[in-house]
Amino acid sequence: MNKNRFIKQMRFHEGVKNKVYKDHLGIETIGVGRNLVDRGLSDEEVDYLLGNDITIVENELDNGLSWWRDLDEVRQRALADLAFNMGLPRLHGFVKMLDGLQRRDYHAAADELLDSKYAKQVGARSERVAAMIRTGEDSAEF
Repeated sequence: MNKNRFIKQMRFHEGVKNKVYKDHLGIETIGVGRNLVDRGLSDEEVDYLLGNDITIVENELDNGLSWWRDLDEVRQRALADLAFNMGLPRLHGFVKMLDGLQRRDYHAAADELLDSKYAKQVGARSERVAAMIRTGEDSAEF
């Protein structure tokens, strides 16, 4: 079978949707007829999407917080984790935390993170990220 011709055929018959929609049976679907309820995503597809999302977050941080690359590896990942989870616009609202990070006052930055509505919403995740900021060391959990 000519796979390229079949791709064109399926794109024509199924349509292409870049966001989740409900098909004619009410089943959550994405892309070219991908049934998310029955088929879902493979681990490889999940990792591919995650890789793309990480690239987006890195680019957003490069454009929005140019100093973030000067942090050590663990603190870069802590900041990227926050940007991934809440988005850069919301992260920009953490003025005192970001100021602490930029000044390398990691204790103050971690304290500011933990003293937030975000910390109450995500619980243990914020504690792990704050510990990464405070110590520059990875969590033993991952």
